[in-house]
Amino acid sequence: MVEKLYLTDCYIKEFKAKITKIDGNLVFLDKTAFYPGGGGVENDKGYFIFNGNKIEVNNVKEIDGEIAHEATSVPFKEGDEITGVIDWERRYRMMRLHTASHIIAAIAYSKYNSKITGGNISPEYAKDDFDIDDKNKLLEIVKEANEIAKKGIPVKIYFLKKEEALKIPGIVKLAERMPPNIDIWRIVEIEGIDIQADGGPHVSNTLEIGEIVPLKIENRGKGKKRIYYTIKP
Repeated sequence: MVEKLYLTDCYIKEFKAKITKIDGNLVFLDKTAFYPGGGGVENDKGYFIFNGNKIEVNNVKEIDGEIAHEATSVPFKEGDEITGVIDWERRYRMMRLHTASHIIAAIAYSKYNSKITGGNISPEYAKDDFDIDDKNKLLEIVKEANEIAKKGIPVKIYFLKKEEALKIPGIVKLAERMPPNIDIWRIVEIEGIDIQADGGPHVSNTLEIGEIVPLKIENRGKGKKRIYYTIKP
């Protein structure tokens, strides 16, 4: 099985790996720092370096537990070693937005017992759907999230057995998602603010988020709102 470097260290920008399989233009490695997307967060992009040449990687996806890297050309063979390089500017913006989304979700859950019913995070902006009745509540939540972010709270990543994780209230904050059906859960904890099961990349301190800026709020049906927001700088 592939070693998923992004699960334990979200700040790896470059890594060396061996090619384990090639299927058309899909390249499989023994280890990777490329996040394949999931949990509403888009996949990483970047490139491989091989024999001094750069080969673009424009899509990454998980297939049966393995990570497939879609390369623009395949000048290598199984067993070759490549260097993988993450498009760090893209990744880091998504990390900042992802951690911001956890703070927003935690406030919505604790103040209004509101869960996320859908969402997506791209480098440009995030959007989250909440079962909440008033758009002003969402604006207040973002204001409070900014105050929390400025406190410089550590963000910890660790692993728990499923039985232990399920004892934690609010460990899953997605309204329509079943808990992960695996024995070991990856936990993301913003100390004193939020703790939930999550497989995606995050910043290590809330100060890195910057300012959360609401863009617009849409009605998505009775008692449902969608908020779009970004971060700056």
